[in-house]
Amino acid sequence: ILLDMTGIQTIERSETISLAELTDEVLCDLTSIAEQKQIKLIQEDGDCTITGSYLLLYRAVYNLVENAIKYNHPGGKVTVIRQKKSLLNTAVPPVPTDCALVEVSDTGIGISPEYQEKIFTPFFRVDKSRSRAMGGSGLGLALVNEIARQHGGEVKVLKSDKNGSTIALILPL
Repeated sequence: ILLDMTGIQTIERSETISLAELTDEVLCDLTSIAEQKQIKLIQEDGDCTITGSYLLLYRAVYNLVENAIKYNHPGGKVTVIRQKKSLLNTAVPPVPTDCALVEVSDTGIGISPEYQEKIFTPFFRVDKSRSRAMGGSGLGLALVNEIARQHGGEVKVLKSDKNGSTIALILPL
């Protein structure tokens, strides 16, 4: 994964991408892992077309959905929503900008408020003992963050509590 992160800048980001097709492929590829954990994968209607690297954005969405499965409860669900939305940017005064949004929601264990920004830092792990048992390197969400940044976007926790989390990949149109 570290090699993945170092090579990101050199990858062409000029493909026209349907987020519905991309998330459909991710969910197909993760179906067997979800079934093993008895997690239901749900894809809501909606699409948005953006410009970028299919390979990188596939990896970003894959990492988000894989984490939502991994940190979920048996019998839980993971929902992916793609949509075009107007969000306020950081300009002063803030003005709405049209963005593509991929929201990944789960019914999992949640992320404590103090960790909601740190989880996107390389090698950060909320619970060292649990993450060792579950596998992973602590780089998956850092990679998502870097891919979002390379596309002029961001990734953030929209909500998280004991009933689950929603993480959004926000990309410019």
